[in-house]
Amino acid sequence: MLTAASILAALIVFGAFVAASGLDPWEMYRVLWLGAFGTRFSIETTLTRAAPLMLTALCVVVPARAGLLIIGGEGALVIGGLATVLVGVALSGAPPAVGVPVVLLAGAAAGGLWIGVPAALRLFRGVNETISTLLFNYIAIALLNHLVSGPIRDYSETLKPTSWPIDRAFMIGSLPGSAVHWGLVFGVAACLIAYVALHRTTAGFALGIVGGNLRAAQVAGLPVTSLALAAAVGGGAAAGLAGAIEVAAVHGAASVSLVVSYGYAGILVAFIARQNPLAVLLVALLVGGISASGGLLQRRFGMPDAATIVLEGCIFIFVLASNTLYGRLRFLQRPVLARP
Repeated sequence: MLTAASILAALIVFGAFVAASGLDPWEMYRVLWLGAFGTRFSIETTLTRAAPLMLTALCVVVPARAGLLIIGGEGALVIGGLATVLVGVALSGAPPAVGVPVVLLAGAAAGGLWIGVPAALRLFRGVNETISTLLFNYIAIALLNHLVSGPIRDYSETLKPTSWPIDRAFMIGSLPGSAVHWGLVFGVAACLIAYVALHRTTAGFALGIVGGNLRAAQVAGLPVTSLALAAAVGGGAAAGLAGAIEVAAVHGAASVSLVVSYGYAGILVAFIARQNPLAVLLVALLVGGISASGGLLQRRFGMPDAATIVLEGCIFIFVLASNTLYGRLRFLQRPVLARP
């Protein structure tokens, strides 16, 4: 309930800014809904944008179970996309039954290793994982820009620096009868698997102890370091898979088009979902819909496309602020049954 109230408060504040600009906030909300869920085209766009958000959100959700605050989904996505290109080019000519799973696994593995490095620095050297993963995002983007500008550039593409394309046989295409790519299926499956792994298995229970009470986990003899590192690598693998899907389902190559803030938006999704993989499914649709409506808002009202990012930022601020209210508002507390 508190999360819903936070989103509502963010919408009210955003509407006030819109009204102060001389626009009708109610009409803006109507167009926002239309651009997100009002037509078949908008729904397909929303689902397409929600798919990578589900995976990058897991880059935050899974390590958080072990008490790690990882915000490196953007970098893991980029590295996953680059690995997909390199492996895809190396496997050119291979059967699709071999090439498709291998390039997707390569992207996931690269993303997992990328997040595993700052996680290891945190666990073995005490380096703050939040700051290091944020910096790793910039390193990944710089590496992308360097590689697509020279070492792996496809010079037949003149409009923007683009890497060599992967074999067309390795493209995973769209779901039958729609324009939504198969990444949506991977995203939904990953969230369901994450929920079961974190909340219905012994390892997930152990991770919860590590994240909830480190001292208790150590006293119980749990392999704290191994569990936390595995959680970080698993989360990074989800974001790396998002990058692999962006290459294999959308772009066909690596370019600056990979850097569209899916990783940062995934942080928002994870926090609104309060680190629940099942809630990630719904929240990713909400954030994906807001993002998908940006172009329509720009055409109808002359608002900058970044207006939707401002709305997402407002939601993020209110959700973070609402965290401090848990346990302080009496009507939000669960009733305690009196013993007979």
